[in-house]
Amino acid sequence: MEFTIKTGSPEKLKTGTLVVGAFADAKLTDAAAALDKAVQGRLASVIQRGDLDEKAGSLVTLHDLPGTTCDRVLVVSLGKQADFAERAWRDAVAAVAKALSAGPAAEAAVCLADVEVSGRDIHWSLQQLARVLADSAYRYQTTKGRSRDDKRKGLRNVVLLTRRKTGAAMQAAAARGAAIAEGMALAKELGNLPANHCTPTHLAETARELGKSFKLKVEVLERAQMEKLGMNALLSVARGSHQPPKFIVLHYKGGKPKDAPVVLVGKGITFDTGGISLKPAAEMDEMKYDMCGAASVLGTFKALARMALPINVVGLIPTTENMPGGNASKPGDVVTSMSGQTIEILNTDAEGRLILCDALTYAERFKPACVIDIATLTGACIIALGKIPSGLLANDDALARELVDCGTASGDRVWQLPLWEEYQELLKSNFADMANIGGRFAGTITAACFLARYTKAYKWAHLDIAGTAWVSGDAKGATGRPVPLLSEFLIGRSEAAGQPA
Repeated sequence: MEFTIKTGSPEKLKTGTLVVGAFADAKLTDAAAALDKAVQGRLASVIQRGDLDEKAGSLVTLHDLPGTTCDRVLVVSLGKQADFAERAWRDAVAAVAKALSAGPAAEAAVCLADVEVSGRDIHWSLQQLARVLADSAYRYQTTKGRSRDDKRKGLRNVVLLTRRKTGAAMQAAAARGAAIAEGMALAKELGNLPANHCTPTHLAETARELGKSFKLKVEVLERAQMEKLGMNALLSVARGSHQPPKFIVLHYKGGKPKDAPVVLVGKGITFDTGGISLKPAAEMDEMKYDMCGAASVLGTFKALARMALPINVVGLIPTTENMPGGNASKPGDVVTSMSGQTIEILNTDAEGRLILCDALTYAERFKPACVIDIATLTGACIIALGKIPSGLLANDDALARELVDCGTASGDRVWQLPLWEEYQELLKSNFADMANIGGRFAGTITAACFLARYTKAYKWAHLDIAGTAWVSGDAKGATGRPVPLLSEFLIGRSEAAGQPA
């Protein structure tokens, strides 16, 4: 999807679909008012008759309006003016994106960037608009065969119309939004691929392709190299699978050579049966999404490289299947992690933390500015927080606040849970330094407490995306989260270092 920012008046623009916003109480935005004047009050008349619902995101389409040069006008409700806030603006943009992606027009002009959202500026609006509109174009087609829709209609070119003078910063904001959507599309594609296609080897090949496209350094460690490093926790999960495990390392060097990198660690379980602690059969197909942490790291690297941010970032992806088998780990087994700490595996379905702990130990060698791991780690997180925010736990309050703020700015929100020392008591084992589960209570917290034992050398945050990485039901599919959050975080880090993105 191509984006152009133009200064102008909407009634003079020739396009397939012209989008304007209006408040449900008949108050028009500046763009809508200019259009209404050109069409002799027809727009206001439609709203006054009640055709536009007061709920933000409601739509009305008007065809062949005299006085305009567009094929159709799409009016989106911004809700009641007295209640208008960021949520209403986002709902309106999401509804517009969905309508345009399914509509007949290949070109559209969207006049929503100038709508004032409290606490946000034009650059924020342009970035969010471009990201949401571009993200709406994603369709999964790869394994559809004869049902593939190669001739589908949809948006290709978008003009973001503003009454302000355009500049390089505004163009850059829209470009960032498009880049983030591109990263989300990669994360969605990897998540949606079936597990017989998206294997650990496929993730490694995807990383290598990214490396070739964007001149990134990519290393892929094989089983023998992991054995030499002592990654026995990771390898214990891989024992039941015929697919070889991989440990993927990506290097993006956009900052100064001596700048400490941000390290992103993504859980890459390409299919999770639970191992010997077998999961119930119902909805087990969705366990192909257990590699969405890895997918989000790859997607963020694509967005990062496309934006050419002046920052150093390392990506670590431990990846394997978790399968039952004659050689699979058993409940009660004890393994020694790369850190030298021993782990009693009480439940083989608590495998994500086993592959992550070795990756978190490996991260120490980079002397990172901070480490963020991303994992579909616990069903308990869905029970605690639902499917709206991702769970956040951290050993550094400033880092946690930074991520919370980036989540709010991007709309890819997180909620912080406690990581108190008292919870560590639940991981006691009679036969090892720790157990890999903490019992029935506080499952999301005890999983993070387990990881915290491997992160004492640096500032660290953990994102539990079990509730946000994909949706179920008729709209089943990966969401691309938390690529927007991570991208916003890296943009912010670039700007804080005095190196504007």
